Amino acid sequence: MYKTTEITSAEIASDNPVHQRLLFPYVEAAQIVRGKVLEIGCGWGRGLELLTQAADHYTGIDKNDALIQSLRQEYPKSTFIQANIPPLSGLADNTFDYIVTFQVIEHIQNDDLFVKEAYRVLKPGGTLLLTTVNRLFSLTRNPWHVREYTADELKNLLLRYFPTVETQGIHGNGKVMDYYEQNKKSVEKITRYDVFDLQHRLPRWMLQIPYDLLNRLNRNKLLEADSLAAEIRYTDYQLTNTPAGSLDFFYLAKK
Repeated sequence: MYKTTEITSAEIASDNPVHQRLLFPYVEAAQIVRGKVLEIGCGWGRGLELLTQAADHYTGIDKNDALIQSLRQEYPKSTFIQANIPPLSGLADNTFDYIVTFQVIEHIQNDDLFVKEAYRVLKPGGTLLLTTVNRLFSLTRNPWHVREYTADELKNLLLRYFPTVETQGIHGNGKVMDYYEQNKKSVEKITRYDVFDLQHRLPRWMLQIPYDLLNRLNRNKLLEADSLAAEIRYTDYQLTNTPAGSLDFFYLAKK
């Protein structure tokens, strides 16, 4: 099976800056969640150790059946569901105290139904914790994403169903932003050859494999250039109150 760079590894050294960036919100979430927790898009389980320790009961949903089967073996006390979402079929109204969904909504075609279903299965007073990339900091079109959001676009989407939305961002320290600038310059060297702007003209499916190959090549190149990529840790990221100026959004929507 072709493995996309969207499934960021904790073992591949060149993936480290992205892995640490994706790990950070789980560390934050583990200090917030309790009771019955649902994770939409659990993937290979980057944050499971943290979330299962914080929750009374953890339920994870993902479309990848092989990953779900593996997680069932590794975490027998938790519940895992293989499903393409939305909707959240089979989950009853007012069931969960918290929903965690990190870097998922950008992959969802029907984002309105995604938010509506999250609202439905939360208990009254329950909270949705959601992260996604800030479109303003994307260096190129990501063909694995259906869409990306600005801070206000995401807030307004959540406010269609949730009465209260707390907007925060995830940003990096000097070390992280030095890496970001190195990455930006490297990506610009590649995209300057796209004189016909094919990255925005071609359908997503045509761009996915070329994007992955170039992305992997670029990450390896940055790692070889200096040791910065290997040095970044989740502690180099922090929450901010200025989501529009942050790498990712970290929004808490309360039912």
